[in-house]
Amino acid sequence: MRAHDVRVAGSRAFVLEEGAGTPVLCLHTAGQSGVQWRDVQSELAALGYRVVVPDLPGHGRSEPAPHGPVRDLGDYAAWCEELIDVLGMERPFVVGCSIGGAISLQLAVRRGDRLAGAVAMAAHGGTDRDPMLSVRGLERELVDAAAPSRADRTYHGTLAVVGANVAPERAELIARMHRREDPEVTTSDLIGWVTHDVRSGLPGVRCPVHLVAGTDDLWLRPADVRHAAGLIPDARCTFLEGVGHYPMEELPGFAATLHGWLTDLARRSR
Repeated sequence: MRAHDVRVAGSRAFVLEEGAGTPVLCLHTAGQSGVQWRDVQSELAALGYRVVVPDLPGHGRSEPAPHGPVRDLGDYAAWCEELIDVLGMERPFVVGCSIGGAISLQLAVRRGDRLAGAVAMAAHGGTDRDPMLSVRGLERELVDAAAPSRADRTYHGTLAVVGANVAPERAELIARMHRREDPEVTTSDLIGWVTHDVRSGLPGVRCPVHLVAGTDDLWLRPADVRHAAGLIPDARCTFLEGVGHYPMEELPGFAATLHGWLTDLARRSR
């Protein structure tokens, strides 16, 4: 395993890299960091991949974005494009979850001809329809006094969207790891989540795509995921029974599952 500090888009980014072979860029969820891939990266590297796990700007050990917390997921996609070039990743796979899944779809739209394929988990490429999330409500949370228990709400909210098949002790660990996030960064990420929309570009995607969602994910409607898959030429769509919003953290042996999806993407990209 190798740790890098690389300069991307005007600030220093922390990146973990492991293995050699076909490059795979693994993207984390809102407010979190590359630590979400800690149980996957070594196993995936052992299967013959060059696994690259960055902390997005302002997350984990990466420096903040030069102009403050990011509210446009397109900015993260542009950042990932630069990171791919800086690290010399030739035709990488991109795999992401939640905002990471949305960024993966944006990358497929923006530079699909330069990707081997994309796996977008817990994302459908469009504006979120959850009535509990709105830009106005999220902006109120940026005022400290308006959200004094953000860490606790992150903890309990994470538990609520972990799937029924996850052992209680594992769900507890996931929730406690998640509550360490920066509330300002997370809220800005969620503003990006509820305002992004790349659906108009999905029919023109020029790489194979696999959309994945858990049946216990309260953040997504299965119909939206199926609709997005229908817009992308020859896209695959998988629903994971008893899994919630975080497949890479919830599913034991997730690296092997992902390897199967990537193998299929590679076959279809030839």
